[in-house]
Amino acid sequence: MEKKIILVSEKVPAAIGPYSPAVKVGKLMFISGQLPVNPESGNLVKGDIKKQTIQILKNLSALLDLYSLTLKNVVKTTVFLKNMNDFSEFNTAYAQYFTDEFPARSCIEVARLPKDAEIEIEAIAICD
Repeated sequence: MEKKIILVSEKVPAAIGPYSPAVKVGKLMFISGQLPVNPESGNLVKGDIKKQTIQILKNLSALLDLYSLTLKNVVKTTVFLKNMNDFSEFNTAYAQYFTDEFPARSCIEVARLPKDAEIEIEAIAICD
């Protein structure tokens, strides 16, 4: 199977290290962890976990849209939370974007994330 590196645009925050924002192999797209970064300013969104989750899901949607995909194409997410006490508020924001046919999901509490973010979400999507 051919591996294709997925490039992004100014609508999606740039990678902050030596990795690809996404890689497509066959009908699967593996999307690197997304931080709550405003793509226009390049700054981390500050505020509560809901606001940060919404920014990540906007970024994820924008990345998928570049390849004519939507959140409905997402089959798995992995969520990294700095504080599991934020789980309920995170879920409220997440449910605004994933409304039916939910993807499989794992949620893990971590000690620290890049840029000292409070949350990071990675995803796997299926390409039509």
